[in-house]
Amino acid sequence: MAVDATAPACDAAGHDFAASGRRAIEIETRALAAVGARIDGAFSAACRLLMACRGRVVCTGMGKSGHIARKIAATLASTGTPAFFVHPGEAGHGDLGMITDADAVLALSYSGESEEILTLLPVFKRQGNPLIAMTGRERSTLARAADVHLDVSVPAEACPLHLAPTSSTTASLAMGDALAVALLEARGFTADDFARSHPAGALGRRLLLHIADVMHVGEEIPSVGIDATLGDVLLEMSRKRLGMTAVVDADGRLAGLFTDGDVRRTLADERIDIRATRIAEVMTRSPITIGADALAAEAARLMETHKISALLVLDAERRVVGALNVHDLLRARVV
Repeated sequence: MAVDATAPACDAAGHDFAASGRRAIEIETRALAAVGARIDGAFSAACRLLMACRGRVVCTGMGKSGHIARKIAATLASTGTPAFFVHPGEAGHGDLGMITDADAVLALSYSGESEEILTLLPVFKRQGNPLIAMTGRERSTLARAADVHLDVSVPAEACPLHLAPTSSTTASLAMGDALAVALLEARGFTADDFARSHPAGALGRRLLLHIADVMHVGEEIPSVGIDATLGDVLLEMSRKRLGMTAVVDADGRLAGLFTDGDVRRTLADERIDIRATRIAEVMTRSPITIGADALAAEAARLMETHKISALLVLDAERRVVGALNVHDLLRARVV
């Protein structure tokens, strides 16, 4: 159903939804500014502790803090810091077996007094797990027990009742993002590294898929000799259906290219005899080509830049080893 953006901001009872939304955003913006000002030595200490971790980062939290901890674990894991989430309630009933003495623990509790997390502290201490606490109370039990405490206290919740975690969860999430980004940069994590952990995503396809993965090879490659007639070329292009054909010399090296566009331009010239004209007379002699090791995304860039819809793939000796067109890239979801 279409929504009328020009409708009145208030409902029949006088509630101004837009004003409420803006106020919530403004409160959370101030909360983030306050937390950002506290990115200091404790933050650096937390990063050093996580960099030194020989195992994984175990993120844990109850309720809304648990949802934030789960997201932080996912962000860390996808940016080069192995991490996973453990529910503190389940940890006390067997899931503690997932945590080894090589792991570091990142525990979230705004009050710093979540009973389910405090119950686990003796186990972490006994096992020697470094503990980073993210709370809103620096004198809380969890904060005092931690090796490093990250203060995510906020001036106010966006909830007008000051009950629902809103600004505080936003602040904790931002602190988690800050940790992930700082560690990413310190590790020299690259876009290629990111793609390797996201192979099914659009970025993964663009950074991991190579020409060799999508090109046509062997008998599927349209190819004619340099002495072929234009008629021979049209037959080969019709059989292979890639919108082009390679023209090769006696040694199998690329001599030229003939495309669908060339066909239209050639047939428009009444002086040309299809049966007698040799392809060498009408082919493109220096076509755009690509190597099999190049990324498929590079093929897409070349096609867009040069306004072409197909490419020949050459080896180091300029022999044709493959061919592809824009439809192959579309099927691979590169474009």
